[in-house]
Amino acid sequence: MKSGIHPQYHSITVKMTDGSTYQTRTTWGKEGDTMNLEIDPTSHPAWTGGTGRMLDAGGQVARFNKRFASFGLGAKKDA
Repeated sequence: MKSGIHPQYHSITVKMTDGSTYQTRTTWGKEGDTMNLEIDPTSHPAWTGGTGRMLDAGGQVARFNKRFASFGLGAKKDA
């Protein structure tokens, strides 16, 4: 490898939201720094299976239903 062109690769401590820590090697920060995570696999709904909600920002769903109702793609109707 060429010298002087690669970032320094060193050990840091990663602190999870629940307070647990682990050691890893990275180019982030300096040797011995601590990275405090705000979101991690123990708290984020993407990993914990949290419920997601569909938000109708600005009536987008309503506009879609109105626009494509003639194709049978609009809101479901009770039979």
